[in-house]
Amino acid sequence: MVTMQRTCQMPALPALLCTATLCISSAAGADSPVNNYPTVARVEFVQECIATHGGKLENLYQCSCAIDRIANALSYDEFVEASTYAKYSTLPGEGGGIFRDSDTAKQMAKRYRETQAEAYRSCGLSG
Repeated sequence: MVTMQRTCQMPALPALLCTATLCISSAAGADSPVNNYPTVARVEFVQECIATHGGKLENLYQCSCAIDRIANALSYDEFVEASTYAKYSTLPGEGGGIFRDSDTAKQMAKRYRETQAEAYRSCGLSG
């Protein structure tokens, strides 16, 4: 039996399903970072981030958020290069000079530190 209510609602059903599909697909795409980093690099960053912030597993979501923010700002190659300069710029002696003395090294380390600090701030982490 077809009632007036069913007749009025039937044309709205396809439009409703289409709208729901668009909302779901755009929401799923909004969470994806611009640059896709290898899983191993993401895991290493998150583990190091958790350890830096007290080793508390509760920081998992904030650290995951931070690597996503960094992936939005730097390509994977830029991330590797800049984080390497930042990490090894404190090495003493002649060997560390490669990572700290050139203008490129200083710029890349600074860029990484600024990007990381902004990612931490926006994800609710300190330092």
